Amino acid sequence: MTQDTLVVVGSRTPTEISQIPGAVHVIEGHELQRQTRGGDDLKAALGKLVPGLDFAPQGRTNYGQNLRGRSVQVLIDGVSLNSSRGLSRQFDSIDPFNIERVEVLSGATSLYGGGATGGIINIITKQATRPALGLESELGITSGFHDGDDVDYRVAQAISGGNEVARGRLAVAYRDNGRHFDAGGNEIFPDIAQTDLQDNRSIDLLGSLEVELSDEQSLRLGTQLYRSGYEGNRGVYFPNLSDTSPSLEGAEIRDGYHADRDPTTDRRMLNLQYHHGNLLGQDFYLQAFHREEEASFQAFPYPSPDWQAPDAYTFSASKQDTRLSGLKALFAAELRDDLSLTYGLDLDRESFDADQMTFDRAVSDATGGLVQEEADVSPRYPGYRLDTLSAFAQGDWWASESLKLSAGARRQHTDVSIDDFRGIPGGDNDYDTTLFNASALYDFDGGQQAWLRYSQGFELPDPAKYYGRPGISVDDNPLSAIETDQVELGWRRQGGNWIAQAALYYAWSDKALQINSGDLSVDVIDDKKRDYGLEATLTRYVGENIEAGGTLHLVRSEQQDDEGEWQKRDATSASLSTATAFVGWSDLEHSARLQANHTLDLKDDTDRQIDGFTTLDLTLAKQTDIGHLTLGVQNLLDEQYSTVWGQRAEIFYSPYYGPAYLYDYQGRGRTYTLTWSVDY
Repeated sequence: MTQDTLVVVGSRTPTEISQIPGAVHVIEGHELQRQTRGGDDLKAALGKLVPGLDFAPQGRTNYGQNLRGRSVQVLIDGVSLNSSRGLSRQFDSIDPFNIERVEVLSGATSLYGGGATGGIINIITKQATRPALGLESELGITSGFHDGDDVDYRVAQAISGGNEVARGRLAVAYRDNGRHFDAGGNEIFPDIAQTDLQDNRSIDLLGSLEVELSDEQSLRLGTQLYRSGYEGNRGVYFPNLSDTSPSLEGAEIRDGYHADRDPTTDRRMLNLQYHHGNLLGQDFYLQAFHREEEASFQAFPYPSPDWQAPDAYTFSASKQDTRLSGLKALFAAELRDDLSLTYGLDLDRESFDADQMTFDRAVSDATGGLVQEEADVSPRYPGYRLDTLSAFAQGDWWASESLKLSAGARRQHTDVSIDDFRGIPGGDNDYDTTLFNASALYDFDGGQQAWLRYSQGFELPDPAKYYGRPGISVDDNPLSAIETDQVELGWRRQGGNWIAQAALYYAWSDKALQINSGDLSVDVIDDKKRDYGLEATLTRYVGENIEAGGTLHLVRSEQQDDEGEWQKRDATSASLSTATAFVGWSDLEHSARLQANHTLDLKDDTDRQIDGFTTLDLTLAKQTDIGHLTLGVQNLLDEQYSTVWGQRAEIFYSPYYGPAYLYDYQGRGRTYTLTWSVDY
């Protein structure tokens, strides 16, 4: 991180980090590539590099990967990947090959709308950087050497170029995963609840075009087609489905799996950005975007209402479609040398619908669940539409050469329209929310800043899981935003041989979301919720070749009970404290890095526990005449552990949806990744 690095997460306009009153982390492309070329996927790499962000699950879902204990909004070039229907697949969205850098703003904020009560992660895609023709190539292979199926392949290619007026880039990245094995050499049991990335094929096609319309005007067009889905024939075999007393006990992994609906994430996105450097004497930014997304799940054993043989279980799988379109307009005005104002309007429409494919019970029973043939398709959740209009303004005043004072507000109005669902009438309602922020930033000599910040953010209950239940009418149970307040005291320093940043934070809200066991619906309850902790990062350079440092996040998540006592928050949602430490060496041609990643244990007040773990990663790299070679060893000591998601899934789904072992998603054992990359 450097003081003159420009980021947009702090104010939605390019701003130097040293002028942002908040904890900002920029993961540059080479840092991200070091992690991903060494074997991490995107969410795992960010979890290890960004203090305050939880370590990632290893499957498709990023459920529970909070920032400062609360939800995080993920964007690509300013377009939100979050939806009101919380599917937790924001990182199943782009191949790291196409990422220039990642900007992270920790803490509650309303800059980009709902879902950012913990912060914002903005993924900046690669663009053509020069008129001359440029090519990028990358090849990678990962294996734990357990059997012939334990191999992941990656290949990516990009071409860019143009002239002084127009430049473009077109890239395609393809990944083909095999089977995964734990430290004991056992094939990892599939995540039948939220799906995983074994036998998964992904392709990311990303294009961009930038046109200089004049000295003061520019236009940028970005398009993306992304698909990630299961394409294997390994599945879960249940030997006891056709018994007189059917059960889900004794399941194993076998060949021969086929289903008429498989786990898939399909995304299409269009993003148009216009900038005028002197419109009415101000900087003007206009963004128009459209995103379509289809998320499918795999065959899941739902218990019948009476739990009685011979049809105690019915397999079905949902498909959920989201469409989001919007327009953002922003003016940035320099009112005088020491006073600036940013203001604008956001307009967007989100629509959602979902269906459930039920599979033929006779075929499922006869094959032990290995073959799933469509029997019926019916609505899964009530469809809905959200129309949102927001206005915001933010002012910055340099009270002196060292002291900057800032304040702002956002007013948001949303109309909610819910469809009829399974005989339950829908309806319309609306909600309004007003959010404020205020901060003070002091710039010391020697590359140091300190800040005090108050900010608000909000989240909206999932309409699909909130409505559509008997007794829950739209008129009598209107949706409302759950506001989060946060105070933060922070400090950062860059100078000499040190880079450091630390922040103490306290976040609270008067309401909380509660997930109900059984049907997994959500309710809004009046219990107060709070998160507080310390987020820190440190890098120390020793001489010209050695660096060492790490990250630390200590967090406590609590919820108030009916007696007014603060209790530890449920283990299914509370964040775990984490720490990393690394030492690295590099010269002009070689580099080596050893990194330790540690998650602390977590126990809630009902004694439900998430066990922590420690892993080591080693990355070696060499620059050659024909490209860059990277060798990564993940989980160097071959640690056996259950992932945080696997342990949470046991709590969510067992025993109601079957025995615990079905949901205990294990961590991958030691793997080796070899990557070759070249720019030419």
